[in-house]
Amino acid sequence: MLEEQLIKDQLGRPMRDLRLSVIDRCNFRCTYCMPSEEVGPDFPWMSKSDQLSFDEMLCLVRQFARLGVEKIRLTGGEPLLRTQLPELIKGLRSIEGIKDIAMTTNGILLSRFAADLKKAGLDRVTISLDALDEIIFRQMTGGFESTGKVMEGIEAAQSVGFSSVKINTVVRRDLNMGEVLPILERFRNSGVTVRFIEYMDVGNVNHWERDHVVSSAELIDHISNRWKIEPVAKDYPGEVADRYRYADGAGEIGFVSSISQPFCRPCNRSRLSADGKLYTCLFATEGTDFRTLVRSGASDDEIHDALCSVWSGRSDQYSQLRWGGNTKQESKHKIEMFYIGG
Repeated sequence: MLEEQLIKDQLGRPMRDLRLSVIDRCNFRCTYCMPSEEVGPDFPWMSKSDQLSFDEMLCLVRQFARLGVEKIRLTGGEPLLRTQLPELIKGLRSIEGIKDIAMTTNGILLSRFAADLKKAGLDRVTISLDALDEIIFRQMTGGFESTGKVMEGIEAAQSVGFSSVKINTVVRRDLNMGEVLPILERFRNSGVTVRFIEYMDVGNVNHWERDHVVSSAELIDHISNRWKIEPVAKDYPGEVADRYRYADGAGEIGFVSSISQPFCRPCNRSRLSADGKLYTCLFATEGTDFRTLVRSGASDDEIHDALCSVWSGRSDQYSQLRWGGNTKQESKHKIEMFYIGG
C-alpha cells in the first residue's frame, strides 16, 4: 500500500494536484502567454540537458504521490512537442496513488497522437481554442496555424474515448469577446465542455491590462441573454472552475475567475517545471531546484523530506492579495506561464 503522508501548507491546504511541465517550447505565440514580440527566434529555450528526463520526472512524482498528490496534468509550453510523451504517461500510470492523468494542449498535433496517448493511459484532455474566426484565431495565436487543425484534434480526442474533453478559451475584451457565443454554439450538444478563463496577469511579457479583462460575471450575463444557464455544484475540493449547465440539457460551461473571484483559499496545486523547479503558485517569483537533488543521487526519503519542507512552508495567495488591493503584488517579476504551465 502507498505510504501517504497528508502534508498541508501554512493555510491548511493539502497538495493533491501536480502540474507537470514537460517542455518550455511552444509552436504558438499566444498574446496572453508568449507574444512573438517578446519571445522571438533568439529566445533562450532550455537545452535538452537542462530538462528533466522521464525517469527523473517519475522519481519525483513517486514522492509527490506519497504526500497525497492524486492528479497529474501535463503542460508546457506545448507538451506534444516533447518526444515519446506516451512513455511518460505509461510510467505515471504505474505509480500507486495517481488516479487521474490529464493534459492541456493547443491541439495542433493532437490528431496525430490522440490514440497513442489514450492507449498509454491519459484520461482527459483540454484543448486551447480562443476563436473560431480564422483572422481572430491567428491574432490570438501570433499568426500560427489554423482552427481546422485544432478542430481535427478535438474530433480525434472524442473519437478515441477520453473520459473528458474540454476547451479552454481565454477572453480578451479587445480581441475575442465576439467569439464567446459562436464557440458555445459550435460545441453545444457535442459532449465538449467549454471553459472561459479571465485574462490573467501571469508572467511579465503579456502586457496585461485590467481593461482587457472580461469578468466571468459579465460573461454569464452575456451568455444568459442567449441561453438559459444554471449553476452546478463543484465536482471536487479545489476545483477552480465554476460550473454551469444549459437548462435545455445541451451540456456544461465553466468559468475560471482568477481576477474577479480569486480561489487561492482552496488551492491544492503544485507546479514542476521542465527543468525540475517546484513552484507553489502560478504567480510565483521563484522556485525550488529539485533537478540538482535528483541528479546528486538523493534517496527517495531525502526527496520526500525536501518536498515536505517546501509545501509545509507555503503561504501563497497572490490572487487574493491582488484582489484585496495590494498593488505591490502586481509589480513583482513573476515566472512566465509557458515555463510552468497554466
